[in-house]
Amino acid sequence: MTNIDPTIFKAYDIRAIYPSGINEEVMTSIAKAIYTFVSKRAGKPDPSIVIGYDMRLSSPSLFLKAKDALVSSGAKVVDIGLSATPTMYFTVRKFSYDAGVQISASHNPKEYNGIKMVMRDGDALIKIGRDTGMDEIKRITIDESFGKTLSSGSVEIKKDVLGIEIDDALKTVNPGNIENLKVVADPANAMGVVVLKELFEKVKTNFSAINLQLDGTFPSHQPDPLQHKNLLPLQDLVKTKSADLGISTDGDADRVMFVNEISQIIPATYITALIAGEVLRDNPHEKILVDIRYTRNVEHIVAKMGGKVGHTKVGHALITKQLNDEHALFAGESSGHYYFRSMGGCESSVRVILYVLRVLAREKKPISKILAEMETSAESGEYNFELSEDTDSNELLDRIVEQYSDGELSRLDGIAIDYPEWRFSIRSSNTEPLLRLNVEGNTKDIVSEKLQLLKDTILESGATLKE
Repeated sequence: MTNIDPTIFKAYDIRAIYPSGINEEVMTSIAKAIYTFVSKRAGKPDPSIVIGYDMRLSSPSLFLKAKDALVSSGAKVVDIGLSATPTMYFTVRKFSYDAGVQISASHNPKEYNGIKMVMRDGDALIKIGRDTGMDEIKRITIDESFGKTLSSGSVEIKKDVLGIEIDDALKTVNPGNIENLKVVADPANAMGVVVLKELFEKVKTNFSAINLQLDGTFPSHQPDPLQHKNLLPLQDLVKTKSADLGISTDGDADRVMFVNEISQIIPATYITALIAGEVLRDNPHEKILVDIRYTRNVEHIVAKMGGKVGHTKVGHALITKQLNDEHALFAGESSGHYYFRSMGGCESSVRVILYVLRVLAREKKPISKILAEMETSAESGEYNFELSEDTDSNELLDRIVEQYSDGELSRLDGIAIDYPEWRFSIRSSNTEPLLRLNVEGNTKDIVSEKLQLLKDTILESGATLKE
C-alpha cells in the first residue's frame, strides 16, 4: 500500500513538496482515484479526461505517471501537454470533455507540485475542492478503492489548444488598434511565458518581456505577483521602457496583475471594476460578482452601467460555483483571479489582458488616469495578523461586531461591516492561520483613521502583524 499523507489534499487542490509529499507513486494512486471519482460522477466507464502540466522540474514525470494511470484505468485521456491551467479549463468546456486535470503547484515555491481538477456540468465547470469531491478523492486514494474497466482506455494528443483559446477570446474581445501601445511583461519563467508569447504573436503591439524562458527553478523570483517584491522587476521594466502597461502572471497563469505607466501596482479590484464596465458595455443588465474584501468601486461601476452586483466568499472554487449557480457574467477577486461565464465560470488571463488593452486603445489615455476617473473609494491593502494561541478568532470577531454594532453587518465570509462613508472586512485565511483585514472608504484619510483603530483592536488581543 502506498504511504500517502492525507494533508496533501487541500481546500482547492492537491499540493505537496516533491518527492517527499508527492511523487510518481503517489501520483499514480491519485490518478486512479480521480478516474474512479470521475467515472462515477459521469456515469460511464470511459470518461474523457483532459490532462496538462506546467514547467516545474517534476511535472513531466508526474504527468506521465498520471496519464498512464488514467489510461490503464479505462479513461479516454486528452493530452494537451505543457499548458497553463486556464487552457485546461477552456479545453474541457470548449470540446465538452468530462473532466480536466492540471499538474501544477501554481505560485508555490519550486519544491512543490500538485493537481488542480475540474468536472464539466453542461456549460459550467465544477472545480474539485473540499465541498465538491476532494474528500471523496482523498478517501479513494488512501483506501485504494479504485474502479477499473475491463479494457484499457485511449490517448488523444490535442495540439494548439492555446491558439484556439486565444482565437476564441478574440472573437469576444477585439482590442482594436493597439500597435502603438508599449506593453511589457514579467511571467517569472512560468506558464505565462507560453501564454504571453502566443497572445502577442496574434495581437500586434510593441511588446517586450523579461524572464521569458521557461525555468521551473524560478531563477528570477517566485511566480507570485501578490507578493509586491516579485513585481519590482516589472516596475523597473515599465520605467526603463517608458511602457504604457506592465503585465505579471503567476505560476500556472490563472492570475494576472498589472502595473501602470508610472510603475505603480494596480489593485486587482480596480481591474475588476474596469472589466465589469467592459463586459456590461457588451452585455447590459447582467450580474457581476466581487469578493467581500473590497466592493465599493465595483458596485459604483456596475450601478452606472445598469448591471447587478453580488458578493462572494474568498476562494477560487467557491467563486466559480457561485458564478455558475447565479448565472453571473463575470467575477473578480482581490487576489488577481478573474472569472468568466464564457469559461464555464473559470479564469481567463487572456480575456483579462484583452479587455485592458481594449480600454487603453479606446480611451487613448494613460491607464492611471482611466482608473483615477473610475475610483470612488480608497483601499487600504490587505493586513495579515497571526493570532496568539490564547486568542479565539470567533470571540475576537464577535467583540469587533459589538464595537461596530451601528454598521450594517454581513457574515458571508468572516465579518464585513458597512457604513455610508467606509467599510471593512475581517476574515480567516483559507490556507494559513491568519486573520486578514481590509478597509475601504470615501477618502484616504478615512481609510487611514479607521484602519489604525481596527489594527489597534486586533493587536490588543495578542495578535501580531505579519509583514
